[in-house]
Amino acid sequence: MTALLVALGAAVGGPLRYLCSETLDGRWPLGTFVVNTLGSALAGVFAALSLDGHTWAFAFTGFCGALTSFSALAVQAVDRGPRLGLAYAVSTAAAALVLCAGGFALAHELVLQA
Repeated sequence: MTALLVALGAAVGGPLRYLCSETLDGRWPLGTFVVNTLGSALAGVFAALSLDGHTWAFAFTGFCGALTSFSALAVQAVDRGPRLGLAYAVSTAAAALVLCAGGFALAHELVLQA
């Protein structure tokens, strides 16, 4: 059952990543940046909500796992050369960490207020 939930989540996240990349990527890989940072924010939210195992498998492992792409980030960083590639990799990692923490804090506060 868990593997099926992961596959279902990935079936939603993967096409969204593709659409964002195809629509927004250009000289600066904005689509990949958006999905990686959005996926990190959602991961923070899902962690704060303490999702049960099945929901975690679908939402975090499946959806967020397929939505985000470290391999695309790595290839796009290398393709852009040392300076621009480093700027892209560092800005993506920094934004992802900040948004993950922000998503966690926001969801945690909302759960406490409920």
